[in-house]
Amino acid sequence: MIVPVLLFLFSLAGIVASIWQYGPVFSEAVLISAISAMAAIILILMARRRVPPRYIVIDGSNVMHWKNYQPLIETVRHVLMLLEQRNYVPIVWFDANVGYKIGARYLGPLPLSKILKIPPQQIFVAPKGSPADPFVLDCAKELNAKVVTNDQFRDWTESHPHMKEPGFLVTGGIQDNKIVLNEIA
Repeated sequence: MIVPVLLFLFSLAGIVASIWQYGPVFSEAVLISAISAMAAIILILMARRRVPPRYIVIDGSNVMHWKNYQPLIETVRHVLMLLEQRNYVPIVWFDANVGYKIGARYLGPLPLSKILKIPPQQIFVAPKGSPADPFVLDCAKELNAKVVTNDQFRDWTESHPHMKEPGFLVTGGIQDNKIVLNEIA
């Protein structure tokens, strides 16, 4: 937002300088400065209208087991599509073994992003030997977001008391081959 404001101020300074030097006559300098000022006003108005993103964190290792308790990455993809339709920006966390559960090798954010069709910046994989749970909870707290999971995170209640807030955990599942998310707008 600072760049459009600076552009506007420099444009006004250009108009004032042109009038100061040449008097109140129409000149190319006044025209260019006026166009720049109008562009800056448009940029300022657009920046003010921008809605901040609504993040939601997905416990990918939990969600992928929602259909018949089998690890299906397609289930995560369907949840992502539903959340994106509801104007959420999803952040997905997986345990390090996700690649071995859905394939035969380690998968990091880039190959998972190709499968899930979201940017790799929205996908995280916990380090080997560490569960994704504390990362999921920390990420949600930092982004002031809800968590999509059926996990109750009982082992993390003491270190993450914010997870007990009403609506923080969004449960879900598959009913009649459709994704159902509870307690979400």
